[in-house]
Amino acid sequence: MTDYVIAIDGGGTSCRAAVADRAGRVVGRGMRGAANIFSRSDAISESIVAASLAALEQAAIDVSRISGIPAFLGLAGLNVGMRQEQLAAELPFSDTRFAHDGIIALQGALGDGDGVIAILGTGSAYVARAAGEVRSAGGWGFAVGDQASGAVIGRMLLQQTLLARDGIRPMTPLASAVMTRFGDEQQAVVEFTQSAKPADYGSFAPMIFTFDAKGDPMAAGIIAEAVGDITETLDAMVFEGCERLCLLGGLAEKYGERLAPRHRAILRAPLGDPLSGAVQLALRAFLPAAAVAPDGMERR
Repeated sequence: MTDYVIAIDGGGTSCRAAVADRAGRVVGRGMRGAANIFSRSDAISESIVAASLAALEQAAIDVSRISGIPAFLGLAGLNVGMRQEQLAAELPFSDTRFAHDGIIALQGALGDGDGVIAILGTGSAYVARAAGEVRSAGGWGFAVGDQASGAVIGRMLLQQTLLARDGIRPMTPLASAVMTRFGDEQQAVVEFTQSAKPADYGSFAPMIFTFDAKGDPMAAGIIAEAVGDITETLDAMVFEGCERLCLLGGLAEKYGERLAPRHRAILRAPLGDPLSGAVQLALRAFLPAAAVAPDGMERR
């Protein structure tokens, strides 16, 4: 019988781990590189193991015990494909359970309550829960989805900048700033895209909001399209009687102030983050008798 569980929040930018004991207390945390399921499986497992070992070290638990501890993994992109078995075989845990990152984010933000979450970071996804029924939307990845995400608006910025550089669209201060970053060489932009990952595109997102505050029309257009995508999806996800909408991710605050009034009216602060949700689900999966606070959050 195990005395501990490991919980993982693996996203496109970083992988976070927590170790919790039988009383539900988080006793150690660790963080390493990205753990998106679309990455190479060996890179994912390396990040997961490294973050887990760091959490064990912080908890003053012998790292050699990792093979005797079960783990619950919430990973970005896990709603696409069937790579769980391959990944589980590469990991050292005594038992490995999986969920996509939207599920752990939902649990962290809402506990066991009803409501809707929107994850707006490097990628994007939406999850709703009503009367025990869970529904997801988005999260299909950078190539065909992730509207309004940092990666997608970053890519839009590069597209618009090249159009401006070609004289098709107006050259705004934002476009000029992007070209300066690439030495004013269009080819350098194209070369960047040949190996860029979603997080690389997402690194341009802060520029868009910074220049929007200065009245840049290119920035305003990109944000307007992104907010339109968010609004359309929320209209489809927010159910009748919904009283709680939580925005999560690095762009949550930026988009929160731009939501339609009907969505701002139910906007609430999340109870906890996705890692806290993964901890809750790990405790339920592996230590069902563990002490859990009445609000559904783990004791600390």
